[in-house]
Amino acid sequence: MTIFSTAGLFIALSLLIALILAAIVIMPWLRPSRLQDKPVDNQLLDVNVAVFRERLAELQSDKDSGTIDDSHYQNQKLELERQLLDAQRQIAPMVTPGIKSRLIITIWVPVLAAMAYLLVSDRTPVFELWAAEDKVGQVADDLLTGKIDQPPEWAIEDGRQLITAMQTNVYRHADDPNRWMRLSELFLSLEVTDSAIEALSRAYRLSPNNEEIATTYAQISFFANNGQLDANSRRVLQEVLAKNPQHEGAQMLMAMGEARGSNFEQAKGWIQRLRDSISAKPGDHTQALASLDELSANVNIQQQQAAEGINVTVNINSSLLPLVKGDDVLFIAIRNVKGGPPFAAKRLPISVIKQGEASVSLSDLDAMMPSRTIKSARAEKIQLAVVARISHSGNAVAESGDLSGNPVVISADQTQVNIEINKQVP
Repeated sequence: MTIFSTAGLFIALSLLIALILAAIVIMPWLRPSRLQDKPVDNQLLDVNVAVFRERLAELQSDKDSGTIDDSHYQNQKLELERQLLDAQRQIAPMVTPGIKSRLIITIWVPVLAAMAYLLVSDRTPVFELWAAEDKVGQVADDLLTGKIDQPPEWAIEDGRQLITAMQTNVYRHADDPNRWMRLSELFLSLEVTDSAIEALSRAYRLSPNNEEIATTYAQISFFANNGQLDANSRRVLQEVLAKNPQHEGAQMLMAMGEARGSNFEQAKGWIQRLRDSISAKPGDHTQALASLDELSANVNIQQQQAAEGINVTVNINSSLLPLVKGDDVLFIAIRNVKGGPPFAAKRLPISVIKQGEASVSLSDLDAMMPSRTIKSARAEKIQLAVVARISHSGNAVAESGDLSGNPVVISADQTQVNIEINKQVP
């Protein structure tokens, strides 16, 4: 198949339609003239004359019977004669154009249609898409349907063509979850995580009972969200576990997510369930159990670090609540009162604030750098302060219009602090 086959077919069909339209336009000119033998069609005129005579006879009968007087009879007769004269109009014959005029119309209708198509906007992307489909369209379909695992070398000479063909193929078969799944794998290989998650979400909506699609969707969302379980990925995992309580992949993600969310007891529970599931299987699982022991030890360390952290209660002044937007971000950090990078920081969605208040724990788990922790700062007798800010843009640097509060200095052994957001950054 040549690269011009799709474009050629489109042009041929477009030209055919344009010629049909041109023929429709000049069709009345192609009819033979009806004025050669009968210059004027008098059929309507004959009907009008017959009606005139009938009405005139009725008037005469009314006059003879005395129903109307002579004056009324003359007026009605004059009106009928006027109507008959109006109906006797000469029909002008249509002038049949010559061959030259017909050819001009036949040629210019397709030409103007083509000019309008090309000049309205740049059609280069359309022709490039057709070229990509003609060249690697079958390869894209084979990849998306699992017929081949790797494209031939000639098909990846222009990677953009293959990607375009695959995306077009998926949208053409938008009800096939497996195609969306394989498209997400392509995006992951290109490190386009957002597009991969969107493709996986479509695959999951089309086939929510497919465990592979569901767990992959939850896993990619989990890592894209910095190792945290959002409401959507948690729901997906819970649905998988409701159908298959022994699903090890889902159990591991739940354990890691709960640990990352500082829900350490729940994380330990998932680790224990996973341990029981693996131990019940026949064979040697020493390595897998050792990995679980390591994960459990890490959870214990994190739990200890969180216990040594600082609980921060953030309040928003009631006068500033109308300025808070649904897509705002809450930043909380512990830093040196003299400035510099924070020793611990969290970036949270504004939804954590309920009725103008939020409770957040900051510990060495939230350190920006392994060597720069709250514990090390206190060991060096550094004076620490808690700062809080609501950002409209989501940027870590304060901007005009953000909501903030005065830093609250904390003592060396303080574990609880309240901070109020009570002003707007000018």
